[in-house]
Amino acid sequence: MALLIQKYGGSSIPTPARIRAVARHIAASHREGHDVVVVMSAMGGVTDQLLAQARDISTAPAARELDALLATGEQASNALTAMALRDLGVEARSLTGWQAGILTSPDHGRAAVTDVRPHRVRDALDHGVIPLVTGFQGAEPGDADITTLGRGGSDTTAVALAAALEADACEIYTDVAGVYTADPKVVPEARPLARLTHRHMYEMAAGGAKVLALPSVEHARQHGVTLHIRSSYDDSPGTVVSGTVSGAEYWGPGPRVIAVTHDPHGTRTSLPGPLGPTATALLSIVTPAPAFAGPTRPYAHPWHTARQGAFPEEGIATASLVGSGLCAHPETAATLDGALTRAGIAYAPLTVTDTRITVMCHPAALDDTVRVLHAAFLTATPEPPVARRGGRLAVRS
Repeated sequence: MALLIQKYGGSSIPTPARIRAVARHIAASHREGHDVVVVMSAMGGVTDQLLAQARDISTAPAARELDALLATGEQASNALTAMALRDLGVEARSLTGWQAGILTSPDHGRAAVTDVRPHRVRDALDHGVIPLVTGFQGAEPGDADITTLGRGGSDTTAVALAAALEADACEIYTDVAGVYTADPKVVPEARPLARLTHRHMYEMAAGGAKVLALPSVEHARQHGVTLHIRSSYDDSPGTVVSGTVSGAEYWGPGPRVIAVTHDPHGTRTSLPGPLGPTATALLSIVTPAPAFAGPTRPYAHPWHTARQGAFPEEGIATASLVGSGLCAHPETAATLDGALTRAGIAYAPLTVTDTRITVMCHPAALDDTVRVLHAAFLTATPEPPVARRGGRLAVRS
């Protein structure tokens, strides 16, 4: 049988009843003969509650103490799930991140996993016990201060354990049926994707998709870990994320848009460039890893000239096309420009790579931007592409 890593996000365990349901799912996998290692996030909303409590106590909580506080959320859900499993007649043992051998850099609040020494995890498996590991946390080597891995850090915990244990599968359970072509809360007609490459999942996460944390995808790529994103609420097949994907329906000839992602939060700065010496551009909160860096650049001409005052000073939003062959085929940019122009949406191009095109827009127009782009590339029959000739728009015949 297989060695499975099963990670359950906070949206899968918002209540004690859901913890019991998750425990039944874990027990079923165990009774099928699989070795199971479980990674638990905090119950839905608990981390935000702890943050609010910290801010009620201190205007500037010390990062070390904040990590010590936030780590308790995962410890609680981990122990509760172990209790639920034992009530089902299954031997289970909860372990903190540091007990499970998760070693990290000393960067409180945003630590990176530097090593995994899962001796106690292996010992539990050898004795037929299900080890449950608190996600999102680890410890510095030596002095063993508690550290946390940042938002979505439980995904990274699961991937790191899968790599260290050479697991057969790393299953990420959430409240949606896999990775979609867009956020279904914004685009109701968005559909789940059966499979993705690590690179495309990375670009989606970098563009704002919340299904997987960005560092976990890069860790999976580096260590060759195949991920299976599934719903903990039903038996839908979910999305498989791996190093390679075959199939004409995935790649196809020419440019291929796979998904539209969005990020409502951004930061503005002034940069010299084709939009003028004080032109504004977005600095992404997350910089793509060198392995995925392509011909990325601020991109203004020959697309759409940024309108002065179109975006508020307090922030901007971004929407991204994710796919293949996007940089090499100008008709992709032309279709994007035509769709947003016809919809009356002001936007400014930001970056272009072979796998992601990002534009910035007013936050109030973000949902409409996502819906228009999804309709243009993934829902409706595309309209004739719009190209620029001599600085003017023209419809290609």
